[in-house]
Amino acid sequence: MITVALAKGALLKDSVARFATAGLDFSDVLDPDNRQLMVPSKCGSARALLVRNGDVPVYVAYGQAQLGVVGYDVLKEHQMPVAHLVDLGFGGCRMSVAVKEESIYKCAADLPPHCRIASKFTNCARDFFDSLDLPVELVHLTGSVELGPITGIAEAIVDLVATGRTLRDNGLVSIEDLFHSTARLVGHPLSLRLDRGLLQEVVDSMRT
Repeated sequence: MITVALAKGALLKDSVARFATAGLDFSDVLDPDNRQLMVPSKCGSARALLVRNGDVPVYVAYGQAQLGVVGYDVLKEHQMPVAHLVDLGFGGCRMSVAVKEESIYKCAADLPPHCRIASKFTNCARDFFDSLDLPVELVHLTGSVELGPITGIAEAIVDLVATGRTLRDNGLVSIEDLFHSTARLVGHPLSLRLDRGLLQEVVDSMRT
């Protein structure tokens, strides 16, 4: 039986639709009355684990799921040992540096050395500022990082931006993108090597 880790939230509906093209019907996870966290497919040959976005690569890396769908931003942040299989194209957003609208900083390199940067994605932020050879102090926040510049705890933030509305509503503006993110199909490397063809059939179907 194939086990698939699916992220709750924004990626779920499109993830279910893409697996349907591969013959795996996980539509029951979209039922608002469903409270199960492990849901069998209607064909009976697979099951879905409903997990938080950041936990998808963990379940795949440890082999509890052979496949999973997760945002590229999560893969970049957590660097789990999973196989990157398919860029699924949906869930598009960008990882950006943002500051107050009235800020004098127009790009990330303008930020002063040792300034504070608030982010949920501190590994991504560290890699980016290291590439600029700009030393910064990273402030890890788990909630609304937009409050960082507003309260003065940080000069800037690094966060995901989709439409940009949240930034605008809070008086912030993006000044530079680190990378663009979309949903990715990932797999457990050992399971893929031992596969007798079933996993590869699913992966090939989801490439189209």
